[in-house]
Amino acid sequence: MFSNRDLRNLIFPLFVEQFLLMLVGIADTFVVSFSSEANVSGVSLVNSFNTVLVFLFTALSSGGAVIVSQYIGSKNPEKAQRSASQLLMISAVIAAVLTASILLFDDQLLQLLFGAVEPDVMEASKTYLIITAWSLPALAVYDAGAALCRSTGRARATMYISGAANIVNIIGNCAGVFLLNLGAAGVAIPSLISRILSAAAVTVYCSNQRSAVRYRTADVFAWDGRLLKMIMGIALPNGVENGIHQLVKVALSSMVALFGTYQIAANGVAQSIWSLASIMGLAMAPVYTTVIGQCMGAGEIESADFYFRKLNRITLVLSVLWNALVFAVTPLIVRYCAISPEAKSLVVWLVLINNIFNGLAYPFAGPLGSGLRAAGDVKFTMAVSVTFTVAARLFFSVLLGLWLNWGVIGVAVGMSIDLVLRGAVFLCRQRSRKWARFKVI
Repeated sequence: MFSNRDLRNLIFPLFVEQFLLMLVGIADTFVVSFSSEANVSGVSLVNSFNTVLVFLFTALSSGGAVIVSQYIGSKNPEKAQRSASQLLMISAVIAAVLTASILLFDDQLLQLLFGAVEPDVMEASKTYLIITAWSLPALAVYDAGAALCRSTGRARATMYISGAANIVNIIGNCAGVFLLNLGAAGVAIPSLISRILSAAAVTVYCSNQRSAVRYRTADVFAWDGRLLKMIMGIALPNGVENGIHQLVKVALSSMVALFGTYQIAANGVAQSIWSLASIMGLAMAPVYTTVIGQCMGAGEIESADFYFRKLNRITLVLSVLWNALVFAVTPLIVRYCAISPEAKSLVVWLVLINNIFNGLAYPFAGPLGSGLRAAGDVKFTMAVSVTFTVAARLFFSVLLGLWLNWGVIGVAVGMSIDLVLRGAVFLCRQRSRKWARFKVI
């Protein structure tokens, strides 16, 4: 069903797109690191919370992508089109509610998450949180459009949109920090603008009347309970899984806030580089969703099994190579950050630990799980991910980082243990072929 050329046409644009999307958060932390440790600490702490919301919308769009891909595989473009339109509607509604909630309870939220940080770090956190909260509806709309583009094999469109938006974001970051000296606000405002532009562009593109599967105004403003139930049937378990995963990361960030400013700053810079290292896995996840989803929609179980094994091999090789490259350039990145020498040395160690396990274990802990969800095996993947996120990631991070006083090194090791265990279970599940018994549409 998918030639090597088809796979390349999916993988390359998605990798570039994920790289460009990730630059929004990376550029914020990297550029603001030239301002002060308080600003970089505040931005990195809030980014850890914002990532929860980012993955929430990713889960929602992934649920829609599975349904759209399966309807495309079953040769039903009418249902695929209506599913995509309903995904846009529900994404916008959920994002608007979340934005209003954050703006109403910003002080309480920050005190709950990061109440122990120093006053200048808290001030930077609040500024960054309020401005980026306004971008959530645009982010949700973009994710919905990107899901449609990937499901229909038009991944190059979102790659170009991301490229243009990131040019705006990076230029804005440099102007806000270096010319206007706005600190955290100097990197938050360009992120808001770039997300709005991305959302507008992808929505116009997905409304193109020449496409067989596109947004239709009547479907966007309708309420199809059956389709929404199907979308949420994939999205909710995935959202619970991602939500708990990211909330644990926020909890760990709150714990990191107890280790002192230099470790907070080192962790913030390291997380930006970790995000860069994770791009290959994030890019491969929607490839699994599109390929496995269309195979299952067409009833081609043997084809799905073949592509599971093929994509596993491709993802592992690409992930190892990419993580090695990211670690190789880490000393160069750290050299120009306005953090203390102790923090710079710590960043290198944190990236080394992360990239070893991210390269070898994340292909199975992350993208392979997306393939299992695309086949309809969502409850199992949710149960495994939630269990190991709490029983391994949180437990070992607290044990090593706090109780044994390893600091942020202990947190990095605890996260790696989670990846290894989760990846091993998902690989066993895929090889057992129990995913083949599920039916989504």
